[in-house]
Amino acid sequence: MEALSLLMEGFAHAFTPMNLVFVLVGCLLGTAVGVLPGLGSSMAVALLLPMTFALDPTAAFIMFAGVYFGGLFGDSTMAILMNTPGQASAIASTFEGHKMARAGRAPQALATAAIGAFIGGMVSCVLVVFLAPALADLSANFGPAEYFALALFAFVATSSVVADDVLKGLLALVLGLGIATVGIDSVSGAERFSLGVPQLFDGVSLVTVTVALLALGEVFHVASRIRRDPAARSIPSAGRPFLSGAEFREALPAWLRGTGIGLPFGVVPVGGADVPTFIAYGVEKNLDKRRTTPMFGKGAIRGLAAPEAAGNATTGTAMGALLALGLPVSATAAIMLAAFQQYGLQPGPLLFERAPDLVWGLLASFFIAMIVLLVLNLPFAPLWAKLLLIPKPYLFGGIAVFCGLGVYATSASTFDLFLLTGLGFLGFLMRRYAVPLAPLLIGMVLGPLAETSLRDALMSSGGDYSVFVDSGITIAVYVLLALAIGISIVGRARAARAEKTAAGSAVEHEEVPAGR
Repeated sequence: MEALSLLMEGFAHAFTPMNLVFVLVGCLLGTAVGVLPGLGSSMAVALLLPMTFALDPTAAFIMFAGVYFGGLFGDSTMAILMNTPGQASAIASTFEGHKMARAGRAPQALATAAIGAFIGGMVSCVLVVFLAPALADLSANFGPAEYFALALFAFVATSSVVADDVLKGLLALVLGLGIATVGIDSVSGAERFSLGVPQLFDGVSLVTVTVALLALGEVFHVASRIRRDPAARSIPSAGRPFLSGAEFREALPAWLRGTGIGLPFGVVPVGGADVPTFIAYGVEKNLDKRRTTPMFGKGAIRGLAAPEAAGNATTGTAMGALLALGLPVSATAAIMLAAFQQYGLQPGPLLFERAPDLVWGLLASFFIAMIVLLVLNLPFAPLWAKLLLIPKPYLFGGIAVFCGLGVYATSASTFDLFLLTGLGFLGFLMRRYAVPLAPLLIGMVLGPLAETSLRDALMSSGGDYSVFVDSGITIAVYVLLALAIGISIVGRARAARAEKTAAGSAVEHEEVPAGR
């Protein structure tokens, strides 16, 4: 009951006119950026980060949350209409969603995605209202060894479990940790990896890194591949932008199953919404095989409903993990953690005591954002596709200018502009060779926490390394990490075996006609 009373106070704080405006602005920006292929909520938050320092912290984070939720909504719109997902979390929605659109059921597909996102997001937000204070109480028992275990979990999970290529994931992590160590060591005062450049003594700004990698790197990537787009195919659109009773009953079990699958992934740092969407799709596909008339491959509504609910179910619990534990589970959450630090705030149990108005106002704004996004997306989602009519040279040229202005506004240093360009080229190379960006960002954000926790734990134990396995919390974290790695290894081995079997059967089918 205490959580409900605090939530009501949060609603009173969130329902101020300006905060409602920032909710609406964040939802619009997130949806607009999500609609554009290759862009996403993480890039939008990175671009907005240097522009929000003059805002009240509550207003800034309410807008960031709207961008975060809106990005997932917008990603699905283009995945369904044009088969071009904005982010990896929308890839699973293209499999059946685009088939629905091509069959003339685009409005129904968009409605399925919007309602599924609303259900997953609302259930997640309700859960986090009761879960976040419990997580905060639990994190009060965390010491340096526990925080080091959590950071190690995030490092290994994001770089080896989620990444398609383990070596590339670890490479990105090492790059992030390396960038985080540049500057004056806060403990010893020694100069580290600054090459004698005075501008690097204070380290590399996370704002510069995120804007360079996520935004400018994408600009360079698009510029290297720009070409005349073929004439867009018109997709037939039939009837109502809502679901019939039969369609709703067909989608409801998939929405609920997808929500259940997605909820735990908001707390476990394994890449955010990407993983549960594929799991939810796989579950529905396996269930569909048992039906008398399988629908997958023909535009099955369950194949779209489950991934949408699963992806958005991670949002609320991800924010709960960020607020209560200070643990970012995705690139967007990592940037929001940096935003907290820019405001002099440290997510964790003390945040609920030191800034209760901010925390509960932010939690209340999640519910408002979900309703706003449902209202925006049900009737108007097809209109977002018109943003693609902007010529790419103008669109990405404007983004490049915005990158430079944003970074220069935070530091007034031309050196940071050169650094922005160099890191942007690094982001281009990472895209070019399919090196994931999330491990680098999480390595840079959590690197200082891991280093400080490691030092503090060893100093408090007199150099005894057994301190890292002395508590039940650290042992539980390491066991979960081992399980995650084991499941990942088994899954990849099965996928490789299935791919080998499929290749062998394809060769046999080719040889049969030749024998005749």
